[in-house]
Amino acid sequence: MTDNNSRALPEAVDRATFEAELERLRVREKAHSREGDAIAAARRRLPMVEVDAATELTGPGGPLTLLDAFEGRQQLIAYYFMWHHGHPASEQCQGCTWCTTQVAELSYLHSRDITYAVFAQGPYDESRRYRDFMGWEMPWYSAEGSLETLLAGRKIGTMRLVCYVRDGDRVFETYWTWYRGVEAMDFSYALMDLTVYGRQEQWEDSPAGWPKNWQPEAPKILSGRPIAQWSRIRAGRSDEL
Repeated sequence: MTDNNSRALPEAVDRATFEAELERLRVREKAHSREGDAIAAARRRLPMVEVDAATELTGPGGPLTLLDAFEGRQQLIAYYFMWHHGHPASEQCQGCTWCTTQVAELSYLHSRDITYAVFAQGPYDESRRYRDFMGWEMPWYSAEGSLETLLAGRKIGTMRLVCYVRDGDRVFETYWTWYRGVEAMDFSYALMDLTVYGRQEQWEDSPAGWPKNWQPEAPKILSGRPIAQWSRIRAGRSDEL
């Protein structure tokens, strides 16, 4: 948590000095943006690999296919949600909860012919109860029985984003990322990075005296459970799954 008694602050200067220093930083920010654009352009030029469109998922109506999860759109972004079988909500993945909580409005993706969905790595009924406990509304499926097919040799049980495109009834994987790569979903860290104290996590390169009270092994937990769950508990929701 933030130490509100901290008095560590940047040097106070006049407006002209501040603007000059900021302008020097802007040069690096603009270069960073241009490099990000170049990386995105390279990402769009990656080859793709076919995935069995009939791979089975489980949804609210029972079994369905990977192709069905596109909901008729041409592209699909799937978030593979880690799952701890048989555990209550308080013991589910802090990172997956952090990222998924920030996905709210899907209409902008839909306007570009993109569907977003969560592929839980645990059983449908149990993981769906977690979705309902959190109050999320995005499409939610279980991929538990098909993870070896969908992840094709990649480690099962990690947070990851996978992008797909369909060509008629054929499905292709075009990109995937994991761990810090899934920060693409996260506006909270992006906003924190703009502030003087940043994320306040111990790994950050910050001046001496800056608050760093968020532990690297649990940067998204407060008082024993994922941060976003506390508002749900106060609302009287049960976290038994």
